[in-house]
Amino acid sequence: MEPLLISEDSRHRGALTDLAVELSGKAAGFRSSLAPGVRTALADLVRAMNCYYSNLIEGHDTHPVDIERALKNDYSQDHKKRDLQLEAKAHIAVQRWIDDGNLKGRTVTASGLCEIHKRFCDLLPEDMLWVEDPENKQRLKVVPGELRQRDVKVARHVAISPGAIPRFLEHFERVYGRVGKTDAILAVAAAHHRLLWIHPFLDGNGRVTRLMSHAMLLDSLDTGGVWSVARGLARNVEKYQAHLAECDLPRRNDLDGRGTLSEEALASFTRFFLETAIDQIKIMEELVQPERLRTRIQLWAEEEVRLDQLPPKAGSVLDAVLYRGDLPRADVADVLGSTPRHARRIVSSLLERGVLTSKGIREPLTLAFPAALASRWMPGLFPEKVGNDG
Repeated sequence: MEPLLISEDSRHRGALTDLAVELSGKAAGFRSSLAPGVRTALADLVRAMNCYYSNLIEGHDTHPVDIERALKNDYSQDHKKRDLQLEAKAHIAVQRWIDDGNLKGRTVTASGLCEIHKRFCDLLPEDMLWVEDPENKQRLKVVPGELRQRDVKVARHVAISPGAIPRFLEHFERVYGRVGKTDAILAVAAAHHRLLWIHPFLDGNGRVTRLMSHAMLLDSLDTGGVWSVARGLARNVEKYQAHLAECDLPRRNDLDGRGTLSEEALASFTRFFLETAIDQIKIMEELVQPERLRTRIQLWAEEEVRLDQLPPKAGSVLDAVLYRGDLPRADVADVLGSTPRHARRIVSSLLERGVLTSKGIREPLTLAFPAALASRWMPGLFPEKVGNDG
């Protein structure tokens, strides 16, 4: 599976290094521009969004509103939709575990990858733990965290034999676990393809790979989980899959690196991956530009007050939370110039609508970005929910 990294003497190296530096600067700038309370709220929404787009790549369409419902144990009556909600809930649980730093230092290790797979599959409904062999139609059970025990073919790619997987994962860990800062950013794309090429698990390889990439970006760029490359990959899925297929191809000629696989194709995918990540940060920057975000939230609050869905002055509380990052409950009455009782009523209504959150009754209030309001507050982040699945 060499090359695992773009070589120092590659003609693509300079341009890719420039992209890595740009991505690093963009990621750091965006994260530091967010107030801590907004950062936390955004990371929660991005987790649902990341899950939605990762599911979409797998051909599973579970809208973030339905994902959010699943997180509150509110499931569809339709058996298949309920299973997809449980799948989404499993993805979010694993990503939250990663976001909390539990995979740090182990992201590219065989044990870390197996743990991602195990944690995800352990939370899946029984029906989703079975796959069908395309050759003989035999039903096969997926064992959480267990490496593949049989040969597989994915499209035109014949994956390595099961007996070789531990050896290839050991080499994967050795190379990607020792890279410097710039190489660590470039390595995210390369590792993304090479893990899919190894195809270590009977099923769930795409999911594990995207979660690994999320964790690698978290480590190398300290992203804070406030943007997601999965959105860009899903919205360019044909290009994404074409790049992956190209990376499966052998070296073309003496100018195409010194490994068995094409370095040219790996460099092209790395460029696509980094440019996609940069685009996603730019989109998120535009969506949470303070004054524009404040205007959208205020317009929504004013409409809700007019419709008698929120009490008057509710927008002022949201404004204060947005400006400060968090707001102690004891300060709400002062912000509103009202009695504590009236302040409590407004806070309760906003908590009930899911636009404010708090870790406890004595803890400060922070902003939340409910998926149901994303089309108003963060337009274009994902498609609007149409209809009710029950």
